[in-house]
Amino acid sequence: MDEKIFKAYDIRGVVPEQLNEDIAYLIGGAIKTVLNAKRIAVGRDVRLSSKMLEKALVRGLTEAGADVDILGEISTDALYFAVGKFKYDGGVMITASHNPPQYNGFKICRENAIPLSGKSGLPQIKEIVASGKFPRAEKNGKITEKNIIDDYIAHCLSFIDTSKLIPFKIAVDTGNGVAGIFLPKLFEKLPFEITPLFWEPDGNFPNHLPSPIEPENTQTLRETVIRKKLDFGVAFDGDADRMFIVDEKGQLVGGDIITAMVSRNMLEKYPGSKIVYNLICSKTVPEIVKKYGGTPIRSRVGHAFIKPIMREQNAVFGGEHSGHFYFRDNWFADSGLIAFLVVAELLSQEKKTPSKLIAEMDKYFRTGEINTRIEDREKTLQCVSQTVSEETNKEPDTTDGITFDFGDWWFNLRPSNTEPLIRLNLEASSKKQMDEKKDWILSIIEKCSG
Repeated sequence: MDEKIFKAYDIRGVVPEQLNEDIAYLIGGAIKTVLNAKRIAVGRDVRLSSKMLEKALVRGLTEAGADVDILGEISTDALYFAVGKFKYDGGVMITASHNPPQYNGFKICRENAIPLSGKSGLPQIKEIVASGKFPRAEKNGKITEKNIIDDYIAHCLSFIDTSKLIPFKIAVDTGNGVAGIFLPKLFEKLPFEITPLFWEPDGNFPNHLPSPIEPENTQTLRETVIRKKLDFGVAFDGDADRMFIVDEKGQLVGGDIITAMVSRNMLEKYPGSKIVYNLICSKTVPEIVKKYGGTPIRSRVGHAFIKPIMREQNAVFGGEHSGHFYFRDNWFADSGLIAFLVVAELLSQEKKTPSKLIAEMDKYFRTGEINTRIEDREKTLQCVSQTVSEETNKEPDTTDGITFDFGDWWFNLRPSNTEPLIRLNLEASSKKQMDEKKDWILSIIEKCSG
């Protein structure tokens, strides 16, 4: 077994070199053993290897004694919904999300859609898989096929008042991922005029990778919105738990600005609520939360940090710059679809174009995430921290990587969990200031990594 398949939040690797039927079978047995689960739900995305891995995983789960409900091709957020709603003891989603076609993997949660991570559950699963054996049950568990799509769509629609929606013209790009399977059913119930892009499920992802955070993957969407004079565009990633918006001018709207938009709507429905956001989000997020009477709570990046804070604080909503949006009434799990519906409701109520609404909310300039390839990430981070401290007489916040906040501009530099990269995010009050500060920090990174 290649230990590198065990990541911070999930299991992921290249098929068949790193992930194959034998490994999937052992992972199934290990999940049942670690969760001590009687009933487990299994969903899969549209990748070419998903069905094969599902078969092996389910064999392991049932031989270890679990009863398994196979939910078929669904989104990751639909799996989380099913685990919460139908009270499963655990759930497994077979997906590699936005990775290239040769990858696949497993996202695993326990009851109430609580995710397993490198801190809880995954190390124990890894240990059992590495040993090559798990305890077999005297009697195999049962396998049942279950369709939850109608329940899931009804649940997503319960977050909004559909009578408030206006008939927007929207382009929707699912990147040949799983969203194209259930969106036709959803849009039957809504007044929108939809231009579908790449809705045919195809695990080869022939048009572009299902990773809308990369600008090249939303090019067709942006061009379509401009050419057809549409109101806005929406892009989902491969397993449809993340969502991005393109405004009517063809500009990609960042996940943090979508977080501010969703926060505004949620605070109108749940006045005075708490909202969690990660520390890479624009200052627009806490400012909007305060403006609409909520309490903003800052978190480290990643669902393993955001979800526990949300549960602890009973926060109604949480958002990340990466397009993950978490809802309390969705078992604190992320859902790109619910976020899209909430934004559509806000735009309908305000009767404004996305760019006009955003311009009223957002006054800052951001670099976006700039990745630099560096082998010794910790040494570079320490060196940058020391250099900036000496030159500015300011100490960093070390909650997640290093963050320096100078009032009118700030930056965060943090190592990637999975690759030899450090990620820079910087925001300033003007474009000129943003460009100057970006060049300054990048020059320090270059010196420190030399």
